[in-house]
Amino acid sequence: MRTRTVFRLAGAIGLAGAACVAYGTFVERVRYTLRRVDVPVLAADAEPLRVLQVTDLHMTPGQRGKQDWVASLAALDPDLVLLTGDNMAHPESLPGVLRAIEPLLDFPGAFVFGSNDYRGPVPKNPFMYFNPNRVYKQGADLPAEELRAALTSAGWADLNNAKATLKAGGKQIAFAGVDDPHIHLDDYDAVAGPADPEADVRIAVTHSPEPRVLDRMAADGYDLMMAGHTHGGQVCLPGVGALVTNCDLPRSMAKGLHWYAAGEHAAWLHVSAGLGTNPYTPFRFACPPEATILTLVPR
Repeated sequence: MRTRTVFRLAGAIGLAGAACVAYGTFVERVRYTLRRVDVPVLAADAEPLRVLQVTDLHMTPGQRGKQDWVASLAALDPDLVLLTGDNMAHPESLPGVLRAIEPLLDFPGAFVFGSNDYRGPVPKNPFMYFNPNRVYKQGADLPAEELRAALTSAGWADLNNAKATLKAGGKQIAFAGVDDPHIHLDDYDAVAGPADPEADVRIAVTHSPEPRVLDRMAADGYDLMMAGHTHGGQVCLPGVGALVTNCDLPRSMAKGLHWYAAGEHAAWLHVSAGLGTNPYTPFRFACPPEATILTLVPR
């Protein structure tokens, strides 16, 4: 009787596990979600500014559902669009990325790249994400320069190790950004220095939210820092949250809006869980794919 009970319990656990895998692969992974968050960074009498953040598309050929959903975000009529990297996951994914974001190019925008804009992903053991000493492995070349040309020709600001000033929603916005710190392409020295005090709002952008970069952004006086990369942990557990962030950011900050303190300096940090996955680990659990409308409001 005891042996039969053990077998029944093992069978039940196996079925539950299989159900979770099926749900995460076929349901939650494509349950695209729009999140909304208010960020108090504007002057007391300022009108709100609506910023759409899209990140971590990890597009592969044929993902029409994802493309259609992203394209539909243009109906939100944002004041500004920020694309925060890892748009591609296959050498032939550029047409799908452009089909998804083309309606968004009508709005003022800016972008940084992630590692999966330059080189494609490779198969890996998911448990390697728990190894702090893992070595990043690069895959096939991706058409990064073609994507860059499409974005800049639409008037979007390239913030890869660069500063820019844009007018959006009737406001002057001072930007600084870095190329992807995850693969050590960041050069913060190229943009270092106090953020423009005359701007209506100051926004700093990076793909991977590495504290060594965030600390300097906060110290330079940026009001809001924005990033992707973490996938929100991609797999989260009730009562535990994200298991990993794939960077040095604490797991408690894997997604969402946080007050980020760096010594005597602090700023708001928004980390998006993004819209895709590595094509070799097409699974999400308790962490649906997302884009975010951040409404900047008075302090």
